[in-house]
Amino acid sequence: MSISAEDRKRISDATRAAEARTSGEIVCVLAQSSVTDTALPVFLAAVGALLLPWLLAMLTAMPVYRMLSLQVVAFLLLTGLLCWRPIRVALVPRRVRRAAAHRAAMEQFTARGLAHKKERTAILIFVSLAERYARIIADEGIAARVPQSQWQAAVDALIAHTSDGRIADGFVAAVDLCGRELAQYFPHAEGARNELPDRIHLI
Repeated sequence: MSISAEDRKRISDATRAAEARTSGEIVCVLAQSSVTDTALPVFLAAVGALLLPWLLAMLTAMPVYRMLSLQVVAFLLLTGLLCWRPIRVALVPRRVRRAAAHRAAMEQFTARGLAHKKERTAILIFVSLAERYARIIADEGIAARVPQSQWQAAVDALIAHTSDGRIADGFVAAVDLCGRELAQYFPHAEGARNELPDRIHLI
């Protein structure tokens, strides 16, 4: 699932408009997948390839050299198939997928410099498509005044829209809701600088 240049601009414009009402900052990140480990798919491909000669020996009179050749081909085909993103993600238990997506969100919070804002009033809006995971992470300045439950409406909007394939609509709705929430607690201050980029980060 991709996001067009027009949609990226819509998200940037929404972020800029939301930040005009608050001294806080909003950063959006869209990940195609947070599960990157290929150890399990390769292991399963190896097991399948190792079992193939035994099955061929029981069922056919095929020469050994041909069995070994088919074993190599089977390993390569199974590895390619099982490492394909939708299957690779499906092989991972749901709890592990969510843990990987949460870890990726926390890593992005640090990598995008949100913790460097002086007043600690930045939030990350994170979506990982393959895991169907959405989360809003608020820095400590916000978390001290706004309970995490206040962001649930924005998370619900993200999930509802992205489930329908309307990724940009989800981000725009979430950015607007977050901007309204931030404006209540952290109204725009005269001379406040925009320290972080307004564009959506794609990973």
